[in-house]
Amino acid sequence: QVQLVESGGGLVQAGGSLRLSCAASGRTSSGYGMGWFRQAPGKEREFVAAISRSGGRTRFADSVEGRFLISRDNAKSTVFLQMNTLKPEDTAVYYCAARKATTTLEIRVEETQYDYWGQGTQVTVSS
Repeated sequence: QVQLVESGGGLVQAGGSLRLSCAASGRTSSGYGMGWFRQAPGKEREFVAAISRSGGRTRFADSVEGRFLISRDNAKSTVFLQMNTLKPEDTAVYYCAARKATTTLEIRVEETQYDYWGQGTQVTVSS
């Protein structure tokens, strides 16, 4: 079992930045691929970013490519999502997710392929 707790959400003006953190506990998270997803009001949850268990490979949704960065510190069992140049359409609840990875570089973008989820953190971007 892996427990995930997100933090770092809040209210920010358009053009600003936020850094989300996802702290993992339980089984070591270094063996897990990690992802960030988000769900805006009235919309389905969507993929935002993912990082391989080694941290050597990342992938982003087109809507955040070039603005968001994902990183991990396996020694601290923490994954980060640096969000820059935020837009009102980035407003959503952001969820951290983990999946057992069999290789060091595999990436998954479908939420059905993730086994563990955090409870989410609200990000609100005002115009």
